[in-house]
Amino acid sequence: MTRAGSQRTLLSLVAVMLAVLTLGIIGPGLGTPIAAAEPTGNGSGQQPSGPKFLKLSLDSVTPTAITATSDPYFVVSGTVTNIGDRPVNDISVRIQRGAAVTSPSGLRSALRLDQINYDVNGEFEDVADKLAAGQRKQFSLTIALHTGTDLPGGISSVDITAPGVYPLLLNVNGQPDYGGQARLDDARFLLPVLGVPGGGDPKHQAAQPNPPAGDAAPPVATTMLWPLADRPRLVAGRPGSPDGPALLTDDDLAASLAQGGRLDQLLSALESLAKPDSGRDRTLINAICLAIDPDLLLTVTDMTTDYLVLASPSDPDGPTRAGTGTHAAKAWLERLRAIAPGMCVVALPFAQVDPSVLAAAGDVTLADRALNAPADLVDTTLRVKSVRGAAIPDAGSVDTDGATLFAHHGFTSAVLADNAVTTADGRTNLTATKAPAPPSGGEAGTPDVVNLADVTVPPPVGATPPPAPADLHAVTFDIWAATALAAIGSNPPTPPFTPEKVRYDVTVDSRAARLQDALGAITWTALNPQPGRPRSALLMPPQQWGANRDEATAVLGQLDLLVRNNLATARPFTDLLAQQPDPQPYELDYLAGAADEAVPAHFAEPVHQQAQRITELMSALVDVPQQELSPRDFLTPLRDDLIRVLSLSDRRAGGAAADTNAQRRLDQTTKTLDNLFGSVTVLPPGGVYTLASEQSPLLLVARNDLPVAIRVRFKIDAPAETNITDIGEQQLPAKGNRSFQIPTEVSDSRNLVIPIALTTPDGVPLGNAVSVSVRSNAYGQVLAIITACACALLLLLVGRRLWHRFRGQSDPADEGFDPGTRQERRARKRELKRQKQEAR
Repeated sequence: MTRAGSQRTLLSLVAVMLAVLTLGIIGPGLGTPIAAAEPTGNGSGQQPSGPKFLKLSLDSVTPTAITATSDPYFVVSGTVTNIGDRPVNDISVRIQRGAAVTSPSGLRSALRLDQINYDVNGEFEDVADKLAAGQRKQFSLTIALHTGTDLPGGISSVDITAPGVYPLLLNVNGQPDYGGQARLDDARFLLPVLGVPGGGDPKHQAAQPNPPAGDAAPPVATTMLWPLADRPRLVAGRPGSPDGPALLTDDDLAASLAQGGRLDQLLSALESLAKPDSGRDRTLINAICLAIDPDLLLTVTDMTTDYLVLASPSDPDGPTRAGTGTHAAKAWLERLRAIAPGMCVVALPFAQVDPSVLAAAGDVTLADRALNAPADLVDTTLRVKSVRGAAIPDAGSVDTDGATLFAHHGFTSAVLADNAVTTADGRTNLTATKAPAPPSGGEAGTPDVVNLADVTVPPPVGATPPPAPADLHAVTFDIWAATALAAIGSNPPTPPFTPEKVRYDVTVDSRAARLQDALGAITWTALNPQPGRPRSALLMPPQQWGANRDEATAVLGQLDLLVRNNLATARPFTDLLAQQPDPQPYELDYLAGAADEAVPAHFAEPVHQQAQRITELMSALVDVPQQELSPRDFLTPLRDDLIRVLSLSDRRAGGAAADTNAQRRLDQTTKTLDNLFGSVTVLPPGGVYTLASEQSPLLLVARNDLPVAIRVRFKIDAPAETNITDIGEQQLPAKGNRSFQIPTEVSDSRNLVIPIALTTPDGVPLGNAVSVSVRSNAYGQVLAIITACACALLLLLVGRRLWHRFRGQSDPADEGFDPGTRQERRARKRELKRQKQEAR
C-alpha cells in the first residue's frame, strides 16, 4: 500500500469515528450524547428522561406582584449552573407564560404542566457562550407585561392585559459537547397581577375569564395565623425541681432564637409590621393572630437561666455540656412579650400533640394539660389574654374521636383544612357549597365556618361522662394557600391536606420560586370571586414555619398590597370565630394524609398507663406551705413528657426518627416514675427484732426521698400468731425519715417473719417490701403445755404425801431415809428453843 493510500485510510477511520460520536453510539466512557429533542422540565413538571446538564434557579422577581401603578415591566433574575460532566455552549434563556389560573387547584397543577402549555413565548436572550462543568452564571431579564409598552426594543413581552395569577416558565437552552441544541432545564413560578399598568388592552381584558375583582366583588375579609412553634427539646424523665437546671436534647433552639435564626426572623418580620413607621396599613395588624406553642414558651423560659445540653441526643443518660442560648432566649422572650399585648394571641395544642391518639390514650387530666392548659401558660408567660375556644390541630384534620375530645374540653371551634369536612350528601369541601358546583370542572369553595353537628362519640376511657357536648364548628382555611405557604423556606414539608394528585417534591424549585407561588396563592381568591363562596380567606402556614425574615415580610407585604388596592380587608380572628356557622350540616373527613402521618396507635396504651401512675402519685403527695416545690410543679413535667410522646412534630419528614424519639421519651418517663415510686419505702431493720413482751409495739422507720411530702399507709401481712393494729394514713416529710410504733400482740415466742410494705392511701404500692424477723418473750403454746403438766405432777405428789401422813403411814418415797437421825434433829431443835426461852 502506498503512503498516500495509508493516509487516505487513516483519514477515513477518523471520519468514521467522528460520525459515530455525532450519532451518539459511543459509550459513556467517551461521553453520553444528547438528542436535539426538548426534555420535559424539572421536578415541578415531568422529569426528563435523559441526563441533566444545566440547573436553572430563579433568584428573584421584581416586583413580586404587579399593580396598576407599577412599571409596565418586571425583572427576573436567575442562575444557570452546569451540573453535568461536560461543557455546555451557547446558553440562552427565554420567558414563557401560561393561561391565568382559573381554579384553586390550578395554583399547583399549573406548575406541573409541560412547557408546551406555556404558549406565550418571549425571545431567547444569551446568558453565556460556554459553561464548563461546575461553573455558574447569573442573569437578569427585563420583561414587558404586554406589547406596546414604551420600552427599548428587544425586550420580551408576556402579553398580560388583565389581572390574574399567571404561571410563568423560564426556559434555558444550550448545546452540550457531543450533542445538539436543546432545552436543558426550566423554572416555574406564579406572578400575581393585581392590576395592569396603563389599564391594559380592553379587548384582551374582556376575553379574560375573571374580570378585576375590585370592580366586581367586595374585598376579601382576610385573617392570617402567625405560628411560633418548635419541636420538643426538653429531655424526658426529669420531674420539676426548684433549682435544678433544664436539660435539652440539643442546642439548635439557641441558634433559632439568636439573630438570623428561624424564630428570630419570624418575630422580626412581625415587629416590622407593628412599627408605627412601617409604612404598612395599620389595620393589617388586626388580621394577624399569633399562634404560639406553649411547649416552646416553657423551653425558652427554662433557657433564660443556665441550662444543660446532651452531648449526644440519643443518650439521655450520657454526658452533658452547658447551653449557649441564655442571652438569646432572654432577648427573644422579651421581644415577644413586648409585641404580644398589642395583637391577637391564640395558644396551639401543647407540643403539636395528635388529638386523635390523645383521645385514644383516654386520660382526662393529660388531655386537659394538652388542650386547656396551653392558654393559661401563654397568658402567664406573655402577660396577655389569649383567644379561648379555638382548637388548631397541627395536621389540619381530626377524626371524630379528636373532635369529640375538643368538644368535651370546652372548645367550640376547630381550625381545619377546607377539605377535612364533608357535607351530609358525601361531597367533600372542595365542592361543598350552598350554590351548585361551577361548570367545566371548576371548584367552588365552602363557608369559613361550618357546623359539625353529627360529631358524637363516647367519652374517653376512664373519664367521667360529661354533659352532651355543644356543636363543634369547623373554621376552615384555604388548603391551596396553606400548601404554598408551607413550601416557603428551607426543608419545606408538603402538608397532609394537600391532595395526592398535585403533590410533588417542591425542593426542586428555588426558594424564590416557592415564595412567588405563595404570593400568587394568597392573591388568587381576591382576584377570582367564586359563585356561592364567601369573600373571605383564612391563611394558615405550618406550625413550624421555615420562612426567613425577607420571605415572611414579603407575605405581609402582599397582604398589605391587597388591602391598599381594595382587594382585601383585615378581619380579626375573633370576628371569624364569632361568625354563625352555615346551617347546612357538615361531617368530618379524616384525611388519608393525616392518618398516614399520625402518631402510631400503639403509643396510646402505654401513655395511658403512665398517665394513670402520675395521677395515682399526685393524689398521695401533700402540698405543704413550707415546701419549696408543690406536687403539681413536681409531676407536671412528666405529664408534659407524655404529651410530647404524642407530638406530630417532625413526622412529616418520614423515616423512623419520630418513632424512635417518641419511644425514647416514653422509656425515660417510665423509668423515672419507677424510681419515684421506689423512693418511698420502709427501711429494713438489721437482725432479729425482739419484743419485750407479748404486747410490745413494733418499731418501724419509713423514708421519703421525694422533694415533696407524701401520705402513706402500712401494708402488713401479719401471720396468725400476731395481731397488728392498722395505724391508718400517715405522712412522711419531704427528703426525710419518720419512725412509727405499731401496736403488736404476739402469742408465740418463735422467730416470726412479717412482710411489711408502704402504699399510697389508695393502695398503690410504694418502694420495696421488707421482711421483719420478730421474736417475743411471751409464752408459746408448747411451753404452756409443759408448765401445766409440771403443775399437775407437783399437785399429785403433794396430795399423795398428805394422804399418807393423814393415815399415819410413811410415804413410800421416804424408804431408806434414817428416822433416828430425824428424831435427833428434832430434839436439838427443841433444846435450842428451850435455851432461848431461858435466856430471856
